[in-house]
Amino acid sequence: MSLKAFHVLFVTASTLLAAGVAFWAFQQAPGEGMGWLGFGSVGAAIALPVYGVWFLRKTREVSFL
Repeated sequence: MSLKAFHVLFVTASTLLAAGVAFWAFQQAPGEGMGWLGFGSVGAAIALPVYGVWFLRKTREVSFL
């Protein structure tokens, strides 16, 4: 597995993890203080795919193998 393929896989897994943490944080009781974690995770779940597209465009000539 190339470094590029691993990078894409890691960004995808991180995005899914951030979305899951955001969902979990918003399911907690409002008094638990998890709002900051939820909003931070939503921000990460939005920023990571944007970064992933930027990375794929930048490394267009590099093979996945």
